[in-house]
This record gives sequence, C-alpha cells and structure tokens, in this order.
Amino acid sequence: MLTDHVRQECFSSGHLAKIIDNKDILASVKRIAAIKTDIVMGNTNNYDKLKMNNSIAVIQGDITQQKVDAIVNAANNSLLGGGGVDGAIHKAAGSELLKECRKLNGCATGEAKITKGYNLPAKWVIHTVGPIWYGGSQGEDESLASCYRSCLEIAQQQQYQIKAIAFSAISTGVYGFPVERAARIAAREIQRFLESNNSLEQVILVCFSKSSYDSYLSAVNQMSERQLD
Repeated sequence: MLTDHVRQECFSSGHLAKIIDNKDILASVKRIAAIKTDIVMGNTNNYDKLKMNNSIAVIQGDITQQKVDAIVNAANNSLLGGGGVDGAIHKAAGSELLKECRKLNGCATGEAKITKGYNLPAKWVIHTVGPIWYGGSQGEDESLASCYRSCLEIAQQQQYQIKAIAFSAISTGVYGFPVERAARIAAREIQRFLESNNSLEQVILVCFSKSSYDSYLSAVNQMSERQLD
C-alpha cells in the first residue's frame, strides 16, 4: 500500500549551459530545473525511482528508510549514538552498529568514518560529526563543509562500491546550525564534488521537516540555476 508522502526534486549536474546559445532554450531549461514534484511511494524513498546520473535529489522523508548504498549519520564525537537522526539510525540498524562504532575510537569534528549498515536498507553508514553553532565565528562553516568532503571522499573509494548516498541535514538539529546556511554549504560542496568526480550516480539530501526540505531545495535549485547562467 502506498502510504508515505514524499517530496522530491532532482537536478542534473551537467554543464548544459556551455552548449546552449539560444536564450529561449536556456530559459526553458531553467524553468524545467525549477519544477517541484510531489510523489507517493510505499517505502519512503527508493533510489531506483530517483536515479539520475551524476545528480542531486532533495526529499522530505526518513533517512533510515532510504534504499541507497550508504546513508550519512549526523553523529557526535563518540560515535556511540545519541538523539535525533543519530539515535534513529542506531535504533534502526540494531546493536551490531554500536558494537562496531565502539572500535572506531570516536571521530573528530569535520571528519567521517564508515561502518556497515546492518539492519538498515543501506549497506553502509558514513558517520560524520558536524560543528556546534557558536554564532559563525568559530570556523563552523568550514567544519560543516569538511563533513561533506570527508563523506564524499569515503564514498568514492572503490572497495565500498557506493553509487548512491543519502545525507541527513548535518548540524541543523540540536547543534543549532542555521538551516539555510547549512543548506547552501551542502549544495556547494556536493556540486563541486560531482563536477570533478563521476563515481556517484546519485546524492540525496534527506530532510525530516517541511521547512528543512524547503531550505535545501532552494539551495540546490539556486546552485542549478547558477550552473546555467
């Protein structure tokens, strides 16, 4: 039965504007890139239904239900679980995830480490520690950007065979990072990676709330439009 309502938007990261000279065609492409779609799926979200080569998708849903190769956990420095997304992922994965995390000796802010996904639909969990927001003067922007770079660097390693990865909205929960600012950083870092690396076919930004979804969708939309300018 189709029960879960999921919002999604996909954007290609190709350099289409470089081969388009006609202004009318370019305007049409921009309008197409901005289309928002509401869909209904039975299992929160299925990577196969979103798949677009070398693209970013934004959805509103539950990251623990994503049928992708890897999901990104917004963890704390201990990697031993916590509240919010972190707690939900540990609960859904089962006790074996905690056992493996105990062997990792924690993780520094801005860095990332990988474990198996255990009972999750995803084969892998990439744990990254985002910065706590102190007003923006303590290097929070760079630390958050480093989270995305670190996760993507792990994801491109051949031994993991990751083609689709889903990110949570890192640091925007109890860590207090302003959502719109975090969304812009996420969109920028992911786009930069996709422009120089073709190891991933799909990057998904998973937002729990409608307000977060709107912010991340807007950031990715703006990034897409700048590509076409």
